[in-house]
Amino acid sequence: MFTCNVNGSVCVLLVVMGPDVEKLEQSEDFRSQPSLFSSAGSSRCDPQNQAGVKTLVAVTEEVEEFPRVLHLQERYPDLVAPCLGLHPLQAAGGQHSVRPQIGLDFTPWCAPTQQDRDDQMKVFIGQLDIAMEMDLPVNVHSRSAAKVTIDTMRRRGISRALLHNFSGKPAAALEAVEAGFFFSFPPAVCRNQQRDRLIQRIPLDHICLETDSPALGLHKNERNEPANIALSCSYIAKVKGQTPETVRDVTTQNAYRLFSRASR
Repeated sequence: MFTCNVNGSVCVLLVVMGPDVEKLEQSEDFRSQPSLFSSAGSSRCDPQNQAGVKTLVAVTEEVEEFPRVLHLQERYPDLVAPCLGLHPLQAAGGQHSVRPQIGLDFTPWCAPTQQDRDDQMKVFIGQLDIAMEMDLPVNVHSRSAAKVTIDTMRRRGISRALLHNFSGKPAAALEAVEAGFFFSFPPAVCRNQQRDRLIQRIPLDHICLETDSPALGLHKNERNEPANIALSCSYIAKVKGQTPETVRDVTTQNAYRLFSRASR
């Protein structure tokens, strides 16, 4: 999550990819580097920065990234808040590979067999139970598995969850709203109107904004940047018939309710 000063504060979720995190560690000051965080400088550190990022929830992609993200938090305690998780996919030999965030991905190329789906479910439930034990929110990746993901979280007693880049059916989304879950949408929603109906149906007080940098930007072949959070804000405002200022303020409060431990 970023909170960005774009005529105020808006919130955005960020997925940190492994190579980018490694580059950050090697740089003397990541705020000045032409990297994933090139627009992530806080206004407290860079008055000329238009994004004005206050808080970054850095989401891991692989287990090897855990120490790197924790290192970033130690180095920039006023900016970086870690969000550690795995999306495991069992290989035939019993070894785990991972994808961003915890969750379920039942697309044919990620889960071609029922055993693959069962293996994902086992690890997903394990991570949900850890979140419950530690009283932490969960940031959830769900693809071709919206209903089963939501049903599983409800059965495990999860009350604080963000379904990032959600593309499931409105009926499933409304079940998640009833459970108190949140949804976030990246700048990629601006490309077409496929998710307009979904955004219209979800109450604004259950929506957050995200970039999912460096992917899911306005254009498929262009690197997404944190400053593009303003695009998500403006688009959702248009779809819902609200002002960008209203969307900015409400989604900011939503994100802080969900990620209550994030630095403010």
